[in-house]
Amino acid sequence: MTNKITQTRLNPRVQIILSTGEVLEGDRGTTIETFLVGKIDTEAPIVGAVVNGELRELTYTIKMESKVTPITMGDADGMRFYRRSLTFLLAAAFEELFPDNQLYIDHSVSSGGYFCRVSKNIREEDVRRLENRMRELVEADLPFKREVVPLGEAIEYARSRGYVDKVRLLAYRKKPTLVFYRLGELRQYHHGYMVPSTGYLKWFSLVKTYNDITLCFPRRHRPTELQSTPEFPKLLSTFRQYGDWLNKLGISSVGALNDAITEGRSREVILVSEALQERRISEIAAEIAAKQERIRLVLVAGPSSSGKTTFSKRLSVQLLARGISPFPIEMDNFFVDRDKTPIDETGEFDFESLGAVDVDRLNKNLKTLISGEKVRLPQYDFKRGLQLEGEEAQISSNQIIILEGIHGLNPALLPLIPSDQTYRVYTSALTQLNLDRYNRVSTTDTRLIRRIVRDAAYRGYTASETIGRWESVRRGEKRYIFPYQENADVHFNSALVYESSVLGPLAEPLLRQVPFGTKEYIEAKRLLVFIQWFLPLDTELIPDNSIMREFVGGSILREFSPWVATEE
Repeated sequence: MTNKITQTRLNPRVQIILSTGEVLEGDRGTTIETFLVGKIDTEAPIVGAVVNGELRELTYTIKMESKVTPITMGDADGMRFYRRSLTFLLAAAFEELFPDNQLYIDHSVSSGGYFCRVSKNIREEDVRRLENRMRELVEADLPFKREVVPLGEAIEYARSRGYVDKVRLLAYRKKPTLVFYRLGELRQYHHGYMVPSTGYLKWFSLVKTYNDITLCFPRRHRPTELQSTPEFPKLLSTFRQYGDWLNKLGISSVGALNDAITEGRSREVILVSEALQERRISEIAAEIAAKQERIRLVLVAGPSSSGKTTFSKRLSVQLLARGISPFPIEMDNFFVDRDKTPIDETGEFDFESLGAVDVDRLNKNLKTLISGEKVRLPQYDFKRGLQLEGEEAQISSNQIIILEGIHGLNPALLPLIPSDQTYRVYTSALTQLNLDRYNRVSTTDTRLIRRIVRDAAYRGYTASETIGRWESVRRGEKRYIFPYQENADVHFNSALVYESSVLGPLAEPLLRQVPFGTKEYIEAKRLLVFIQWFLPLDTELIPDNSIMREFVGGSILREFSPWVATEE
């Protein structure tokens, strides 16, 4: 039978095919919101969609037959839509009520929220008034209107509103236009997509935190519930210290960093950043040395790609300089045999779980070492998934064990070791250098870019593979690391103000190789847009003992072992 081709008119109706196989039909030019919201059942509210492999807002119109996957608040991208829109709502209400004050979206909190700094102290009644105004705007269901404006117009508007950091940022934008969102009379650039209107933003609260504010929102696993907000004084103190460092450098935003690079201050920025970080490591070593008679074990914990390995080695160098011999032990060698490893809800091995660690042997071995007796430590065979017998070890009274691993802050890790014999360090890349005061740089994104570059250089993984594993890594961090971060005796911030300028050129070709049509492509595209804001820096400028060298290569500490140095 001949397949006859005939000329016809464009059908005024269009179909979308959902990932479930369902087919919906509507007028051509209908928004995704009209197609999906209230029409299909999902466990969490729909806030966006993937249309033919590209992430889209609900206001996007369907003009051709399309494959569509709803994005909800239970998805990473969906929760970004929600959080980003919520910060715009907060900013709009804040500027309306407190025009003489300034708000800064600073950093995330583990219970679900952003710590927001204000330039002038704010009272409890002001916070309640602000939250009430936000709820009034939600009740009004006002649209977030998307506008594409010429770059010059965007810069002039930012200047007229006193957004100095945004003016500096936009001076380096390469595209001739910028997407603004409008809420009432306020226009703002927000780094990414938004929900259609304020009516979507039903789940939030404000908590007065010291003299500032915490904006609370749901986490993905319970997208319509708020968790209680715990105190986080140590984490907050670490962020404030980093903020002081940025002030010393004269770099308060990405635009200011780009200015410094353009002005030829790159070496100064790098060297001072490294010096400030080295001073902090020295301070930690001094605190350990002051308690040397009591402390026998230093635990270094933190999330993936936080620079724990380099930090531990630089801490060892500082301890050696004080006459203290560090004895490093890798927690990974205490993994249980593969057939005893816990299984997660997806049916995969849960290597992040405390149950994956032979806690009983770890405690007995450490207790024996601390008592000055000989012990045979395990050596893990990762290829076969077996715990084998390793070398025999013994330490002297002037040696301190350094144990690096993600569970170091969990009280259940070392029940047999007296807590007063331990010193716990939490290390993470706690980025505070934001695009501008309403567009924060995620610490998670910083670590993911680090890992993409490192995995390609040392493990042979593609960016697609690293991104694909990241969700599992993050799930483990939220369960097994972040809840215990305030248990640390000290926090160490491994973020470096210049790092995105160094990592960007290395990450870009890797991200561009992620295949279109995959879920990893959407994440790669988002990261590519982010790194475009940074002017590049050459890796040759980085000192050879820098934490950055753990990710870009060339570290003088890669083969350094304080144990070997002590034996010699």
